[in-house]
Amino acid sequence: MAAADDRTTGEATRPSAGRRGLASVRNMVVSLVVICGGAFALVALNPGDQPEGSTPTVSYDVEAATAARAAPYELLVPEGLSSDWRATSVRYQPAGDFGATWRLGFLDPDEEYAALAQADGAPDDFIEEITQGATDTGETASVGGRDWARYEGDKYDALVLRDADVTTVVLGTAPLDRLTHFATALTPEPVQG
Repeated sequence: MAAADDRTTGEATRPSAGRRGLASVRNMVVSLVVICGGAFALVALNPGDQPEGSTPTVSYDVEAATAARAAPYELLVPEGLSSDWRATSVRYQPAGDFGATWRLGFLDPDEEYAALAQADGAPDDFIEEITQGATDTGETASVGGRDWARYEGDKYDALVLRDADVTTVVLGTAPLDRLTHFATALTPEPVQG
């Protein structure tokens, strides 16, 4: 008769305290799984935690063409490197501490860094900054019939060519033969338009 009385009065029967406790634990576990899953997804998608060799490849054709029109010197780009050389960074700065600056970074086939840097500002300051303190060895490397000064440093080694209107530096963690190969591939970017 008590059940009939509950229906007629409109009062719902409440679950016992034990059942409410189980529902709370279940809801807490579900919430914890959702939160941990979201946190795991954020960590997995974090670019800082990507495995070695995941440096993105960039295209530099448009930037090189644009920079060649703006640069007050003959802008160089590599031609004929094999496809396992990957461009990873490109930047042209029309005016800065070292004048107009062109930078193009690559990873060689062994994932070692090799880069080109050109500027028309004070050569000594530019070389010091771009090579992060590498020093002139007094030796040269012949590239394309011209003698490039060899620099060695704790972080980067470099080949440096000083012309009247521009200083060109090929630098990196790549071995000297790779830096020389990279320097040999440099050709003037055609100025269009």
